[in-house]
Amino acid sequence: MKKTFLLFLLLSVSAAMFSQVGNKKYTQGGSSDYTQGGDTYKSAKKAKPPISLYKIISAQRDTTFLDTTLSIKKDYKYNYLRRDDFELLPFVNVGQTYNSLAYSFDRLNLKPLFAAQGQHFNYYEIDDINYFHVPTPLTELYFKTAFQQGQQLDAFFTINTSEQFNFSLAYKGVRSLGKYQHILTSTGNFTFTTNYQTKNKRYNIRAHVAAQDLLNEQNGGLTDTSLALFENNDPEFTDRGRLDVNFEDGENKLEGLRFFGEHEYELISKKDSLSYSVLTIGNSIGYEDKSYEYRQNKAYAGFGDAYVKSNLSETVTLEDFNVKAYAHYTNSLLGKFTASVGYTEFNYGYNSILILDDGRIPNRLKGSITEARAEYKKTYKGFELFGKAAINVAGDFDGNYIKGAASFALNENNKVEASIALHSVAPNFNLQLHQSDYKNYNWLRTLNNVKTQELSLALTSKKVADISVSYSGIDDYAYFGLAQENDSTPSPIQYNKRVDYLKVKIEKDIKYKKYGLANTIMYQNVLAGDEVFKVPQIVTRQSLYYENHLFKRALFMQTGVTFKYFTKYNMKAYDPVLGEFYVQNTQELGGFPMIDLFFNAKVRQTRIFFTLEQFNTLFTSKNEQFSAPGYPFRESVIRFGLVWDFFL
Repeated sequence: MKKTFLLFLLLSVSAAMFSQVGNKKYTQGGSSDYTQGGDTYKSAKKAKPPISLYKIISAQRDTTFLDTTLSIKKDYKYNYLRRDDFELLPFVNVGQTYNSLAYSFDRLNLKPLFAAQGQHFNYYEIDDINYFHVPTPLTELYFKTAFQQGQQLDAFFTINTSEQFNFSLAYKGVRSLGKYQHILTSTGNFTFTTNYQTKNKRYNIRAHVAAQDLLNEQNGGLTDTSLALFENNDPEFTDRGRLDVNFEDGENKLEGLRFFGEHEYELISKKDSLSYSVLTIGNSIGYEDKSYEYRQNKAYAGFGDAYVKSNLSETVTLEDFNVKAYAHYTNSLLGKFTASVGYTEFNYGYNSILILDDGRIPNRLKGSITEARAEYKKTYKGFELFGKAAINVAGDFDGNYIKGAASFALNENNKVEASIALHSVAPNFNLQLHQSDYKNYNWLRTLNNVKTQELSLALTSKKVADISVSYSGIDDYAYFGLAQENDSTPSPIQYNKRVDYLKVKIEKDIKYKKYGLANTIMYQNVLAGDEVFKVPQIVTRQSLYYENHLFKRALFMQTGVTFKYFTKYNMKAYDPVLGEFYVQNTQELGGFPMIDLFFNAKVRQTRIFFTLEQFNTLFTSKNEQFSAPGYPFRESVIRFGLVWDFFL
């Protein structure tokens, strides 16, 4: 499927480029005009629209523009996820899962999430999809080397065939064999987006298609003998492929196909130079089909007894259909009000019913939810007020949330913000129902809603620092853990006490002439419930770098070192059958440095990256360098690649 999508992408890009070049009236060395937003731009040479016209529109309709600069923050985002992974700890091969070093509770969902959330880090949800509006065709290519016999590629193309109509195509593919036995990754994310608005801008529509498959071979981690060889840094096993793993025949796969569309119309549009009053009505519709599969050739004793000894396979699916109708009322004096009602049908589960001696485990959780939502925004003399609330008014799951936020710009350099959120939602589907060929992985649970309260404060200051403080309380926390000390497999558990979690994060970039020091420090403390909620107390990252323009400013270079560290803690363990992390209390890991040397450069719109990752492993011990119990962390490797934006 991935090869087909890649071929389709390349053919579409080629066809679109030729058609766009034929439509535009550009002349080399002559005058050239183009129109954008009613304004006509002229140039004595070939027209080059300003970068601010290359607009990126989020799912929440916030608009930014393309950024082709090179900075230390761009270096932090140059990874498989294409975002800053400061609060994550990657596994040894690119495309695998991540262990979490910190948690946030800003996802306000009203229904349970799908299974295998440990495999969802690179899964694009509806809110992750961007739409575009560009004056000329735009292509971005991302490339980065992987670990043995593999590469990462993220290719993106967008075009406006007219000022009103845009579409984009993107394919992100990764294949990496890895340095250990049986940890190949092969992932693909294909997205197609389109948006259109009428010339009077009163009607607009946007839609996307997302097809994703994320395959990971699973080996269960190193055997006890291999762990000892790894920790002692035995010179005969520097070739990590010689270390034995627990099994070499397991793999899990997450797949999803989604269709989503949304349109709206300005029913009332009264605008003048002093005031405005606009009433907009709209609706959205979406359908998503997801599946998660774990398969294994032979049963592994570490997962307990199995009903079958060979060709183990389990597949769980979720069909999710949702429709929403909404109305916006925006007034220059009162602000913006939004009200909506939505309906969701879900069908989660397996193909067969499991009948046991002590009971019966059904194969499906099917039902529907009817929800109501409201939202408010207002900006007044430096103040920004925001609030939203939602509740399931009918259906098979209870759920609700309410969030309020207020911010104030003290001046152009300083801004403060405070928010409070209350959230109640049913635990994820696989905590409620799970089936497997392994006997220990079969359950049907009736669990209470997880109730979260979060209070956060933030200061954004160019002169002081960016400081954020959050305090979260969780009641009826649901998680995967070991029910008894001698258990080897996780099961769903609901904590009957309260979890209280404090997180403080400080970010500051100090610059002196051509030198810079980027600092990020995070302090965490679990005030109650630390036996089930595990985080390191300190996570820190510092980058010391030098940057300068060379060759008559034709090249901008940046070079330096990045240091990252987190304190020891009972790191969560990973279970490949569930595709989830679970709480363990027997092994403390962490407390090791991660040091990268980097050299980055920018030539026109091309950013080039060279990194010597984990430089410190050339001379430090490895006895605590793990991504999860039994899973070693990455070692020293040179990786390079580029991000290339080019325009027509």
